[in-house]
Amino acid sequence: MPRMTVTSERHGAGTARAALSKVPQVTLYFWIIKVLCTTVGETAADLLNDNVGLGLTATTLLMTALFVVVLVVQFLVRRYVPVVYWLTVVLISVVGTLITDNLTDNLGVSLVLTTAVFAVALAATFAVWYAVERTLSIHSIRTVRREAFYWLAILFTFALGTAAGDLTAERLDLGYWVSAVLFAGLIAVVAVARYGARANAVVTFWIAYVLTRPLGASLGDFLSQPRHGGGLGLGTVATSGVFLGAILLLVAYLTLSRRDQDRTT
Repeated sequence: MPRMTVTSERHGAGTARAALSKVPQVTLYFWIIKVLCTTVGETAADLLNDNVGLGLTATTLLMTALFVVVLVVQFLVRRYVPVVYWLTVVLISVVGTLITDNLTDNLGVSLVLTTAVFAVALAATFAVWYAVERTLSIHSIRTVRREAFYWLAILFTFALGTAAGDLTAERLDLGYWVSAVLFAGLIAVVAVARYGARANAVVTFWIAYVLTRPLGASLGDFLSQPRHGGGLGLGTVATSGVFLGAILLLVAYLTLSRRDQDRTT
């Protein structure tokens, strides 16, 4: 009987900890929505900046304010809520794009230097995070401090991915679709390393997370940019609308089905 009690108590504690998880389970849905969010981050920033005519500075201030508000809500909720979480990802994608655009367009910082700076910033974030928490696993995001590290890392992955995507597509003149194929191939290599060679799950996750940003950005630019600029000419309005609609449908499905949530919660 005492042994059964201890087991029950441990199970209850594990369930309580799982209930506090602030991030989704990493499934195929996770990666699909992540790529969709990165695409929206690229096209929505261009839409507000160019089509709506807000300009880069006003767009940056507006989207940063919205992001901060939603991020506060994300910190306040006690567990993973699909709508809140993925809205935060969409907005941080836009803000990450705008940070890179401000550095390159407004301040004239080269894409090479921007990519290097954000790579160092992301590495430093991981180093401090691991030194403090002894883990970088997203399955451990159950405290405010770990969640703060998590979102800071996410911000730098988006900024780094934007810079790296622009570097390959524009500075190296590979073009949008070639860049998309390149980053998709790199993600495939990471997947083979993880599931074929049993590489470290945490390391491969974060590498793939960084690479999905330039993949999504390249796809967004390829679809939205005019034909004379190497795109399909669908425009930022249509591209953003289609991808946002797909995100909404998937998030609604996950909210109802709970397919990306721990079933013990």
